[in-house]
Amino acid sequence: MGGLFGVASRDDCVFDLFFGTDYHSHLGTRRGGMAVYGKKGFDRSIHNIENSPFRTKFEKESVEMEGYFGIGCISDNEPQPLLIRSHLGTYAIATVGRVTNAEELEKLTFQKGHVHYLEMSGGNLNATELVAALINQQNTITEGIRFAQNVIKGSMSILVMTPEGIYVARDRLGRTPLALGKKPDATCVSFESSAYINLGYEDYKELGPGEIVFMTPDGAETLVQPGSEMKFCTFMWVYYGYPTSTYEGINVETMRYRCGAELAERDRGIEADIVAGVPDSGIAHAVGYANHSGIPFARPFIKYTPTWPRSFMPPNQKQRNLIARMKLLPVYDQIKDRRMILIDDSIVRGTQLRESAELLYQSGAKEVHIRPACPPLLFGCKYLNFSRSNSELELIARRVIQEREGKVDYDQLRRYADPNSGEYREMTNAIGQELKFTSLEYHRLDDMIKAVGIEPCKLCTYCWSGIE
Repeated sequence: MGGLFGVASRDDCVFDLFFGTDYHSHLGTRRGGMAVYGKKGFDRSIHNIENSPFRTKFEKESVEMEGYFGIGCISDNEPQPLLIRSHLGTYAIATVGRVTNAEELEKLTFQKGHVHYLEMSGGNLNATELVAALINQQNTITEGIRFAQNVIKGSMSILVMTPEGIYVARDRLGRTPLALGKKPDATCVSFESSAYINLGYEDYKELGPGEIVFMTPDGAETLVQPGSEMKFCTFMWVYYGYPTSTYEGINVETMRYRCGAELAERDRGIEADIVAGVPDSGIAHAVGYANHSGIPFARPFIKYTPTWPRSFMPPNQKQRNLIARMKLLPVYDQIKDRRMILIDDSIVRGTQLRESAELLYQSGAKEVHIRPACPPLLFGCKYLNFSRSNSELELIARRVIQEREGKVDYDQLRRYADPNSGEYREMTNAIGQELKFTSLEYHRLDDMIKAVGIEPCKLCTYCWSGIE
């Protein structure tokens, strides 16, 4: 995943760009970057942020950079923004998304003309560089962005900064958000709608699917009207999105309260002493569950934040699991002899949640009932790659199914996705037993969609349902 922020201002924009980009630190853990354009032309800086927060790495740039246009990005993947010189002029570009047909598009650009790409470690192609090459196939930047979005399989939102202003393009099916903010002498664009509020901006416009606008200090002119079809990533509300942000008119925190309430409504009859959420993304779901059920909300463990300000992710999975556990400190008085309902945003591999449950048992819990805030993850994401899994078999639900069935086809997986089927119940029981939970009940897809509150046809639920 990743986050974008951009500013077009009559005055120096670096302060707003620095803090606006920093407000996206929850969306990426590997690289951060800022590019500006001003009286001295283009300037750019990129840093590795795996071991330090964005704000720490870019303190020097926040003072030394200057410009009235700027774009910033925090990413789990390629370094960006990039500076590009082409027949369309010089521009800076940053993107958020995933290209699943990169090899096909690389060949397409080679066939169209003499193009080259920088070699990256691991032999991977920089997706942002590929997008720039696609844009450069056309006669204008607007035509190039439309071309890129039409040929890319996956999802791609794009910022292109020129000496005249910033082109802003939301991905073709609106799987991720882009919102504009406005104050008297500046306009901004942000992945998270809450990132610009403390900088003095007011909500101005939320881009529609595939919409392209040209942003200047005076506002934004629509160059390409939004499309009618949308497939917004539902996982943005369940987990990825920041609680203060709003997408398609639905606030993240409010949706999570409703999500927890739907879990509690389906869970009538369970006996427990407390409801708790795994910090941080499970807490709001747990509050909703507690409010609806009447079972008290408590915090049986606390996330230690003074020296863990962000998610440092070592390359080794065993080390990642250890790091995740080290952040959680138990509150023994809230755990001993308690029957508890523990809510997390999801179960991906299951390792971290199993260790959280073990921590509670070791601290004296009598029962630990697990209630994930979304259904079992059965299909790897084609569009945003949120799970970071190299294989679908890293998903615990898929692994359990394979152990039961051997090789499975799509129709079999669809039966396992049906919460009313025997296969679903057997899969859920097997996962709960393997992870040593007292009980396990996943959120139902229909209940989760109800908690979102918009038309199901506008939501992407592929990772749970297998339906594109």
